Amino acid sequence: MPLPKAELHLHIEGTLEPELAFALAARNGVVLPFADTEELRAAYRFGDLQSFLDLYYALMAVLRTPEDFTALADAYLERAAAQGVRHAEIFFDPQAHTARGVPFATVIEGLGASLDRSEERYGISTRLIMCFLRDESAESALATLESAKPYLDRITGVGLDSAEVGHPPAKFRAVYEEAARLGLRRVAHAGEEGPAAYVREALDVLGVERIDHGLRSMEDPELVARLVRERIPLTLCPLSNVRLRVIDTLADHPLRAMLDAGLLVTVNSDDPAYFGGYAGDNYDAVREALSLDPEQLRTLARQSFEASFLEDDEPRRERYLAEVEAYDFPA
Repeated sequence: MPLPKAELHLHIEGTLEPELAFALAARNGVVLPFADTEELRAAYRFGDLQSFLDLYYALMAVLRTPEDFTALADAYLERAAAQGVRHAEIFFDPQAHTARGVPFATVIEGLGASLDRSEERYGISTRLIMCFLRDESAESALATLESAKPYLDRITGVGLDSAEVGHPPAKFRAVYEEAARLGLRRVAHAGEEGPAAYVREALDVLGVERIDHGLRSMEDPELVARLVRERIPLTLCPLSNVRLRVIDTLADHPLRAMLDAGLLVTVNSDDPAYFGGYAGDNYDAVREALSLDPEQLRTLARQSFEASFLEDDEPRRERYLAEVEAYDFPA
C-alpha cells in the first residue's frame, strides 16, 4: 500500500500515454507522425519547456469527443490510485481545445463523466482547475473565463500555465480579478523557468493562494521568508524539472533544502506521461536521490493535503491526514 497523498499539480492533457494516443487517433481518424508507440515514446525527450510544449499541443489533436476526455481522465485516475493518490486537483487547458474547434462543453462533459465517479471507482476525490495559457493574450483568457461561467459548478479554481519566460503574471491581472469576484480559487505557475520575481508578482498582483513550481524562489531569501511566514504552498514536480532541464539531476533538486527552510512544499507529477513518472514515482525518485527519511516523506504527504482546496470538506481532509499519520512505512 503506497503512502497516501494528494496531487495538486497535474495537467490532464499531460497524462496522454502513447498507447492511448494511438487508440484515440485510430478512433478519430487522426494520423500521427510516428510509426508506433515506441517511436512516439522516444520523442518524449526534451531540451527545454518549449520543445515539450510543441509535442504536447500537437498530440492533443487526438482528443475530439467527450468520450476521449473521459478515457483520458479514467486512465490517469487508475494509475494515480495505484500510487496512493487520495485527492487530485486537476488542471485542464480549454484554450488548447477550443482553438482547434473542440467546444468547451465537450471538454467539461468528458472530464466530468470521469471525475463524477472518481471516488466510487478509484477512491480519489477531485477538484478541477481551469488554466489560462500565458503565451496567449489576456483578452483570450478573459474570453475563456466568460465561456466557463455556465460550468462554474464544476470548476474550483483558475491557474496559469504554458511558456513562462516573457509572460509575467501581471499580464493576467484583469482575469484574476474577475476570477476572484466569481469566488474561484487562484493558483499560477511561477518560478520554473521564470525568475523568483514572477513568484512575488503572482502573489501580489494575481492574489494567488498557491504557487505551481516556485523552484527559483530559493534565489530570493526575503521571498523564502515570506512564503514560510504566510504558509504559501509550492507544488514541486521533480521529475519534470529534470526532463525539462530546469535542473541537471535529481540530486541537485532543492526539495530537501526547501523542507529544511520550513517551506510548505508538495511533490507532484506535472505531465507524467511525458516526464517519466506519476505521483508515487516522484516520491520514490526524490526519496532515493535526496536520501529522504520516512518522516520527511510523511511531511510531504501531510503538506499535500494541507495545501489542497478541501476546506469545503474538512472531515475528508482530516480523514486523509489521519491515513498519512497511520501509514506504516515498509521496513
